[in-house]
Amino acid sequence: MNEELAAEILNKLKSGDLTQYKVTKEEFMAFRKVLVNREDFKHFRGIARHNGEVIYHYMQEARS
Repeated sequence: MNEELAAEILNKLKSGDLTQYKVTKEEFMAFRKVLVNREDFKHFRGIARHNGEVIYHYMQEARS
């Protein structure tokens, strides 16, 4: 996964075009690098799954 694709996915989550997105173990570090640099970082919620997968959702209210 490249940074451009990660940013596109995050924007789709924010806009509601996607309700969730599964990031594989192999994609995680590249995806996270883009995610943590966003202003709305705290609006994203990641839920860890088996085999290093993480399911991301966008929340209207920022987490604390």
